Amino acid sequence: MASSEPSLGHPLPSRASGLRRNRQSVPGDSGSAQVAGLGRAGHSPWPASELRLRPPNLPGKMDSTLQKELTCVICLSYFTDPVTIGCGHSFCRACLCLSWGEGKTPASCPVCREISEQTEFKTNIVVKNLVSLARQASLSQCLNSDEQMCGAHKETKTIFCNENKQLLCLLCSKSQGHKTHRHCSIGCAVEEYREKLLKQIKSLWEKIQENQENLNMETKKSMSLQNFVFLWTYIISSEYQKLHPALCEEEKQHLEGLESEGKSIFQQLKKSEATMVQKGKHLREMYEELINMCHKPDVELLQDLEDLLTRSESMQLHMPQPVNLALSARPITGLIDRFNQFRVEVSFNYEMINQNIMLFDAVKRRKFRHGRSNYLVAWGTQAFTSGKHYWEIEVDYSWDWAVGLCSKDSWIRKNYSVIKSQDIFLLLCLKEGSRYNPLTTSPIIFHCVEKPVGRVGVFVDFDKQSVSFVNVAKSSLIWRYPACSFSYPLRPFFCTDQT
Repeated sequence: MASSEPSLGHPLPSRASGLRRNRQSVPGDSGSAQVAGLGRAGHSPWPASELRLRPPNLPGKMDSTLQKELTCVICLSYFTDPVTIGCGHSFCRACLCLSWGEGKTPASCPVCREISEQTEFKTNIVVKNLVSLARQASLSQCLNSDEQMCGAHKETKTIFCNENKQLLCLLCSKSQGHKTHRHCSIGCAVEEYREKLLKQIKSLWEKIQENQENLNMETKKSMSLQNFVFLWTYIISSEYQKLHPALCEEEKQHLEGLESEGKSIFQQLKKSEATMVQKGKHLREMYEELINMCHKPDVELLQDLEDLLTRSESMQLHMPQPVNLALSARPITGLIDRFNQFRVEVSFNYEMINQNIMLFDAVKRRKFRHGRSNYLVAWGTQAFTSGKHYWEIEVDYSWDWAVGLCSKDSWIRKNYSVIKSQDIFLLLCLKEGSRYNPLTTSPIIFHCVEKPVGRVGVFVDFDKQSVSFVNVAKSSLIWRYPACSFSYPLRPFFCTDQT
């Protein structure tokens, strides 16, 4: 996704007006240092090995200072997934992303305004652990309040019922209504729920990013489709002019079908864009609800989180998918016969390249196949300097491949970028997920056509300085360079991954 936001894991959306800022206080009395989940008399149904260490008893002033140090200056709550930037100041990861997402570049510290070029951060474990101790103290004070006293047994509630989402005292947990339920200490339940919440926030943000990337893609597709149909109409018309005049009716039907299909796909793209915009809005609203939940007191978190997680997970199940931007391959009568007049048998010198082959750095630094290391690369043994030549190459057994011509082979052996190389005329097909993306070089153009299956034909005309690619099975034109600038000699080229 094209965005200026820093890559901090799961940044908060730019709209933060809905976020509640419930500041949790760290109690100042020594009694507040009790371990979360212990009763007034110190009795607990849990083994001593499971009990957390008590935070140290601090004087009131020191306790207040510690509370300040553990509070994010942006949300005014205890740190959630704290990160520390270069200047030494710490913030919630989501809050820092919110601040940097709304601010002007370059990014600066919200406190001291020092410029920061850092974009990747690790969680500050020390601060995270201190916040955990402070939360335990706050929870302990809450559980020892009269409000949380069991009305039936006058005992402190120390147990959480996972089935009913209720806080129970020890006697209530053994009652007829609860004894068959799964229980745990309140402190353990809080820790588990907060981990679930952080994972859900991360997962939801990934879906927000995915949706935004797809939306950006659909917007670009709409513009590309209109330009491609206009250019494609010109190329098809000029190709028919080289064939028999009797094909004028076929040409008319071909162009009408192209225009109609182009309009249909364009409408699908606009509908897809609208759906993704609406989905993005709902995802961000849910994301804000999750952030709000982070700042709720622990007792409320235990009782309210389950429903929120269920709604968030349900929302992520059905994500709008991009439209398949592929115009049908319409046959042109006599196309292959015309090219076959100039057919030549091409032999190749093959070699194995044990490295990732950069196709072009300017377009997301794509590689032939992520995770693969072996590529079969071949150059024609014969170089062409004049005339017309046509040959075919089998591409049906490859995930990713490239066919065409080049004037020299050093660009690939030195891992040069195709976009920076001259005299390289290639048709490439890259698999991304369940979709294939055909494109050509010199310059890089993504094509709104279906993936060719079987054999691809390559035709070079030195007289008109043009290169054409043909879908042999469909007898259709994939692409023709309107005008090229050749540096002689040109060699046939072929590259494929080893599947």
